[in-house]
Amino acid sequence: MTTTESAARPVRSSAPGPNPPGILAACDGSDGSLWALDRAMTEAERYALPLYVLGVVDPAPGGYPPGMAELMQESLERLNAGMADGLRRAVAAVERARHRSFDGELALHVVQGQAIEVLLAGAVGQHTLVVGARGNGGFSRLLLGSVSTAAVHHAACPVLVVPAPPARP
Repeated sequence: MTTTESAARPVRSSAPGPNPPGILAACDGSDGSLWALDRAMTEAERYALPLYVLGVVDPAPGGYPPGMAELMQESLERLNAGMADGLRRAVAAVERARHRSFDGELALHVVQGQAIEVLLAGAVGQHTLVVGARGNGGFSRLLLGSVSTAAVHHAACPVLVVPAPPARP
């Protein structure tokens, strides 16, 4: 896929449905999510399944004061557009790093909500959920991040947690 094709890839504003079931890859732009996306591409090709790449925008981690939701709409649109662009770039970056381009059906999804809740809801009916061991959270000393831990314990489908590649000397 060329850079122009990747830039034109549509992004859906809803979570992927279970029909047809596929490989669901969580992507927040972190290195861990890029490694997971690469593995998700491999899994989707191996099982001839669609690949759903899901980015989550949490519009109000702390909640809005009364009356602020309308004022935040423009910011939310920018956040969603930024995440959509980030997903396109992530797919393009992973494809450039692979020995060959991804050869399968791929759909991008950007959904607003709390990351763990959106991811668990999107995993229902999927073949496999693929996540990085750690994302953009601030606790690098942890072996698993909060999202991957929640996925392992609560997802309604098998979960593949992708660790960081070994450090090169």
